[in-house]
Amino acid sequence: MADKQDAYLVLARKYRPENFSTFIGQDAMLQTLKNAFSSNRIAHAFMLTGVRGVGKTTTARILARALNFEDDSGPHPSLDLEVDGKHCRAIIESRHVDVIEMDAASHTGIDDIREIIDSVRYGPVSAPYKVFIIDEVHMLSKAAFNGLLKTLEEPPPYVKFIFATTEIRKVPITILSRCQRFDLRRYDPETLQTYLGSILEKEGITFEPEALQLVIRAGEGSARDNLSLLDQAIAHSGGDIKADTVRQMLGLADRSLTLDLFETLMKGDAAGALEQLRHQYDAGADAATVVTDLAATTHLVTRLKVVPAAEKDPVLTPDEKSRGKEMAQKLNIRVLSRTWQILNKGIAEINNAHDAIQAAEMVLIRLAYAADLPTPDELIKKLGDAPQGAGASAPNAPAGRPTGGGGGMQQAAGGGARMQAVSINHAPQASPVQKPTMSLNSFAEIVALCGEKRELVLKHALEANVSPISVADGRIEIALTPEADQSVASQLSQKLKEWTNRPWLVTVSKQKANDTIRQQRDREAQEKLDKAMQDPSVKAILAAFPGARLVNEKSLIDDEPVAEEWLDDGDVDEGLEE
Repeated sequence: MADKQDAYLVLARKYRPENFSTFIGQDAMLQTLKNAFSSNRIAHAFMLTGVRGVGKTTTARILARALNFEDDSGPHPSLDLEVDGKHCRAIIESRHVDVIEMDAASHTGIDDIREIIDSVRYGPVSAPYKVFIIDEVHMLSKAAFNGLLKTLEEPPPYVKFIFATTEIRKVPITILSRCQRFDLRRYDPETLQTYLGSILEKEGITFEPEALQLVIRAGEGSARDNLSLLDQAIAHSGGDIKADTVRQMLGLADRSLTLDLFETLMKGDAAGALEQLRHQYDAGADAATVVTDLAATTHLVTRLKVVPAAEKDPVLTPDEKSRGKEMAQKLNIRVLSRTWQILNKGIAEINNAHDAIQAAEMVLIRLAYAADLPTPDELIKKLGDAPQGAGASAPNAPAGRPTGGGGGMQQAAGGGARMQAVSINHAPQASPVQKPTMSLNSFAEIVALCGEKRELVLKHALEANVSPISVADGRIEIALTPEADQSVASQLSQKLKEWTNRPWLVTVSKQKANDTIRQQRDREAQEKLDKAMQDPSVKAILAAFPGARLVNEKSLIDDEPVAEEWLDDGDVDEGLEE
């Protein structure tokens, strides 16, 4: 059995910084700490935040070491940690009794915080300060945060708190206000390239610069992720790290192949794009990764177009700089923005599809056809420039494709595809006669117009569920009953525009609806019945026919005798109901 000393230590642990002199990329934090220690203005609580792998826990341990630094001259906080102090080694190895580390992901409750509060009462055993390091502090419960507040605000002079979190927004503001906050930023590519290169040099491993760039891009600014990927690349390559082996490891396509595919798509060549995609897929590239790389290329070209100085980015290959700049000059922003949207939507479709390569091919086909379409402003301009009485044909499209506009590289490179006017051999058509506008001055006229146009459903809705507030020239304000269909306003606006040949603005008021036309009619009819019931003749008839009731009332014609009207059998049958 091999000795424990011979066990392999991964690069992320082997090269973990033990002092601030070997700490990279966080100059703002280091400067603040340096000034605080030199002026003896050291806070009692620190909050370290940032994405994964930027050095939060490492910073906490180095800070605990700096706070408890003690040499032959005695204990004194110091950032000069080139030489180990009395407590340094134990703190670095996480075995010092006065430096307590707690993972809040597994200790989230108030009971865990009570243990800290109880131990705060007692001073440090051997070090100058008792330091509590709480990682992923955002995962503490609400009760745990509340229990920590008082102690965190006024801790004993020998206690220091260091918190670390990746989700700073989940930490209560009451906790944040009691801490000195440091935001650790992602590492830039230049810093990582120097850092990883120095590690490979110490390990005696040769590498291609492009291979290192691929690792840095995949690491997304996290030092720990980059070191883990570098470990994997060393194991995968067996020593000498080459770009091809890193691509195979990450499932990436050659960046020059991605540029070729992007250029083919921007020319609208769907068949050629599918052939290139299949070639990359057969070589081991992941379909979703290929489309993601196309989105990254779209972003690169767009960035080079908007910010030409971006070509100085050290992560870019010479091919990306030259060809990306060339494509940025040919393509306009609208085409690039449309390409980005299609690819972004396509990535989600591929991830959810049962067959990734099929979904990727459909995304490329959609993109190839859309790349050759004109943008809206180009289409309007071309239609406006076309002579009257002539149609416009689309520019020549690649073989096997329907003709379309030219919004891609062919159109941009040639200053815009020229639309050819062709005569149409149709009989001349008479210019359309514009409908005369119609004036409506009241809500009753609008309801009557609905009846004339046989829009009976709309007419019923206006009579039964709509109360007019105001009717002006081209504007109507209405109130709706609780039973009304909310779409009646849009229906009315559409129909009035169609009937009157002019736009109508129909708005719905928030005030309570008054009586509708139906309610007004019912009330007037009831008033007439009540008045008729007071007529002596009606009373006499109702008395003569027990159980009869008056259900309708009709106005009498002036020149018709009253007696004949009331004695008519039909009217009696109609007006009275057994």
